Formats: sequence, C-alpha cells, structure tokens
Amino acid sequence: MKFLKGLFHVLIIIILTLVTQVGGVIWIIVFAFFKWCKPEWSLWKRLCVFCVVYIFSVFTIIPTAASIDNRRMLPVFHETIKPHNLGYVFLCRNYVRGDLYNVIKDVSAVYKESPYLGTKLVYLDAGFPFIDGFPLLPHLSHNDGRKVDVAFVYNEASGTSSHNSHPSLIGYGIYGGVQGNEVNQTQICEDAGYWQYGYAGALGININHVLELNKRETKLLTERIQSHHKVEKVFIEPHLITRLGIKNINFKLRFHGCHAVRHDDHIHFQVDR
Repeated sequence: MKFLKGLFHVLIIIILTLVTQVGGVIWIIVFAFFKWCKPEWSLWKRLCVFCVVYIFSVFTIIPTAASIDNRRMLPVFHETIKPHNLGYVFLCRNYVRGDLYNVIKDVSAVYKESPYLGTKLVYLDAGFPFIDGFPLLPHLSHNDGRKVDVAFVYNEASGTSSHNSHPSLIGYGIYGGVQGNEVNQTQICEDAGYWQYGYAGALGININHVLELNKRETKLLTERIQSHHKVEKVFIEPHLITRLGIKNINFKLRFHGCHAVRHDDHIHFQVDR
C-alpha cells in the first residue's frame, strides 16, 4: 500500500511539473506539511488545501519570484490584452521576458484603432515562469520566454463583432484550410512523413461554428507584429500569407518547418536576444 501511495505521488508530481512547471513543487510542499503536521486529514481536505495554495501561488508568489529572472506574467484583466481562457493562466503558460512583454503591449495598442469595440489581443501559449530550456510541451521552442502564440481575429458570418470569441475551445486546431490553388504545405509535410504537422486538429473542438476569420484585422495584426523593431520572426501558414495579402516586412515572415505544426490557427512570434 505504501508503494502504491508513493507511486501515486510520483506520477502526480511528474504530470504537474510537465504541465505547469511549478505544480509538482507545490504538491510536494503541501503534502509534506500534511504528512508531518496533519496526518489525520483526509485526501479530499488535502486536495482542497492544495488547490487553494496553488491558486494563491499562481497570482502572488510565482509572478514575484519570476520577476527576479526578468519574466513577467501576461495580463489577465487588461484593456487590450487577454488570455484565450484562464487555463493558460492557471497552468502558468503565460510568462514572457520583459522585452517581449513590452512588445505585446505595443502591438495590442492596434486594437484601440479597431472598428470592433471590445476587441483585444488574445494570447495562447507563451512560456513557463522559470528556467531557460524547460520545455513547454508540446511546443518545440517555447522554452526561454521569448516566444508567444496569439489568436487570429474572428467575427460572425454576418460581419458583426465576435467580442474576442474563438471557434476553438483551446485556441488551437480549427484551421483556416487551403483554398483554390494555394500551396498546400500541410500535404507537403505529411507526405514527407511529418505525421505530427496537423495533430492539433484532433484536439481543436469547434465551439462556435458561426465565426469566420476576419481577414482585414488578422492581416493588420500580423503586419503590426512584424513592424515592431524587437520582433525577430513571425510564423504563419504560407497559404494564409497569400490569401490575406500579408506583407513580409524586413523578411520576418518565415516558414516554421515541417518538424513543427500547422500555423493556420494562430500567429507565433518571437523577439531577438
């Protein structure tokens, strides 16, 4: 029985560490406290305390500690910036270095000029709060606080504002597929053996079928990102570059490579060192 309990804790610590980076450490601290100070407490009471301590840490202790290494938590409640959902906040996947934080604020200012009132820059995965090189799974490169994914801009089919709605539950996996004679990079990569290229499509649950890509605003956002002097690279699927008529400013638009995943459901950009 002790072996099974120990194995349970090890598995939980590994999973929490991989998914949140900090959750495993908090689990160890909380359950070590109970082992020595409150051994009579039930598992449910311990889990409730863990959740309270974890949430408190997410909004207070972790942002303060991360700032020592020049990493900042992206805003949760802000005039022009918001997470796609609070999952990105609770999982601590919304940390970037100070220079990228400033770039995001600068870029988000474009929404003050948007014809759609209430529109904000919606971020997806960014980075963890600590340690360069710590992988933000399943991403290959979000490991140093210098990269961030942001959502496309959508509106209802009637043309009215979506108020930051998104067709995907998780923000990924609802693709703006190839049309007409556009280059089908997905097919090229999958034919070359890169099976993972479109795997997010299996995870992207469509929760709002009436939304469609706002071409004008998405183009404006992409070009605004490129025009910032601190931005080094921008990744977006080649067929969308053509369809939206996006300018390649200072050659910052790049193809991310078949070893990565499709980028016709979000924009990836990063700053230089």
